[in-house]
Amino acid sequence: MNLVDSSGWLEYFADGKNAEFFSSAIEDIDSLIVSTINLYEVYKKVLIEKDEEAAIQAIALMQQARIVDVNIPISLTAARLSYDLKIPMADGLILSTARLNDATLWTQDSDFEKIPDAKFIKRSK
Repeated sequence: MNLVDSSGWLEYFADGKNAEFFSSAIEDIDSLIVSTINLYEVYKKVLIEKDEEAAIQAIALMQQARIVDVNIPISLTAARLSYDLKIPMADGLILSTARLNDATLWTQDSDFEKIPDAKFIKRSK
C-alpha cells in the first residue's frame, strides 16, 4: 500500500520537477490510500492557487483510491507520533494513517526527511 502526502499530490497535479517520483504510487490506484487530511489540504491549496473547479477535479482523482477517515486509533497514534517526532498535527495524522494501514508514505515534506519508513525526495526549486 502507498499513501502520497499532500505535497506529493500537489507536485503531481502541477507536473513539477518531482512529479515523476510520485507518479508510480499515485497511478497504482489499487495500492493507494488517501487520508481525509490529504483531501482537505489539497482541496484548500488548489482552491487558493486556481479555482473551485480545479479543486473539485483534483479531489475526484484522489477519490479513485481508498479513502481512510481519521478515527480514534489514527488520532491517538498521531498524537504520540507528533509528540515523539516533534511534527505538526496534520503530519502526525498522515504518518499514523500510513503506518496503521501498512502503507509507504511518499512525500517531499521536510518534516518526514528522517522518517525511515517514508520515501522522501527533496523539494525541487
